[in-house]
Amino acid sequence: MMQASTYPLLDASEVASLVLERTPVLGAEELPLADCWARVLAEDLVAPSDLPAFPSSAVDGYAVRAADGGGRLEVVGESAAGRPFPGPLPGHAAVRILTGAVLPVGADCVVMVEETSEHDGWVEVPTRLEAGRNFHRVGDDVRRGELVLQAGEVLGPAELGLAAALGFPRLRVHRRPRVALLTTGDELVEVGRTPGPGQIVDSNRWALLGALQEAGAEVSLLGIAPDDRVALRSLVQDALLDHDVLVSSGGVSVGSHDLVKPLLEELGEVHVGRVRLKPGKPFTFATLPEGRLAFGLPGFPVSSLVTFEVFVRPALRKMQGHRALQRPRLRVRLGYEAKAAGDRTEYQRVTLVREDGEFVARTTGSQSSSRLLSLAGAHALVRVPPGDRGIPAGAMVEAIVLSLPA
Repeated sequence: MMQASTYPLLDASEVASLVLERTPVLGAEELPLADCWARVLAEDLVAPSDLPAFPSSAVDGYAVRAADGGGRLEVVGESAAGRPFPGPLPGHAAVRILTGAVLPVGADCVVMVEETSEHDGWVEVPTRLEAGRNFHRVGDDVRRGELVLQAGEVLGPAELGLAAALGFPRLRVHRRPRVALLTTGDELVEVGRTPGPGQIVDSNRWALLGALQEAGAEVSLLGIAPDDRVALRSLVQDALLDHDVLVSSGGVSVGSHDLVKPLLEELGEVHVGRVRLKPGKPFTFATLPEGRLAFGLPGFPVSSLVTFEVFVRPALRKMQGHRALQRPRLRVRLGYEAKAAGDRTEYQRVTLVREDGEFVARTTGSQSSSRLLSLAGAHALVRVPPGDRGIPAGAMVEAIVLSLPA
């Protein structure tokens, strides 16, 4: 049976704010450095010691006293990385030193090997040497007690290297959301199987899996749920036992086989059932017991991915402790006339090309909610506000950047 939806039609910006307001930040866990790549730091990192911990040479050369510059100095030994010269530097002498090695006590200058000449245990060095030349002082990079990484920073290569250099084998990071991914509909068949009459291949599962993984989620695939109320309820309830988020695709319209909204009403509180958005009008958002969230995405492929980008991805990033929740924005020139979608905000898919020193947005063609090709290769989304005027070609607009062209 088909009936009109009783859910109010909410503005997209209102829905985006509402979702984030009801999205919790997940707790922290302590992990070894090897597992911290791209995770979000959950607590400030303060340096327990100076870095470097000892004065170290920045070049290959000779450690000397600047006051001994000019003439010949006796080479009394060597300081190599991990094998320091034993004892202080005698007067009117030099120690051969390699990059990264400890500066001998008493030396205040390193002369580059290219500026010297060594023969028979003696080295000639230039005159007018400067104290402090060509070596790193203790604490030049980091001082003990200095705040080096703030909570909320994403751990990339440099951050992980810095943590290791300061002696942190483990870090406290925000937990990643555990997401149960479900597609619904008797019309769906697994990829690789031949669809029967009226059936289609389940493509949304794989598109959303990629989107979820890019957003940092740990994903469990629940497969295809049949259009059966009892079976769907059992599948969802079992999944919610050990997941933070349910993401489903399909089953959120108003037909007799659209069972997701009624189920979420039974299990929790549905806050959003319709959005003034094209594509993605039937997007659904609910909160469930114990801080869990549920996102019911439309079944059309583009609607599913666009609503994910606009509403779900920022929420997943908030759960992980990210400070920047949204995609980067970029001012671009519109290379086509963007027609408005009446009473709904529309996110149109575009490619970006550089022309005359600026980015120009060009349409990816038909913006039909079923045409996944409109998103394949798209660099950005352009928001077209509701109304009947649209945006003329040549106007400057803000683009939500998915990726930049090579």
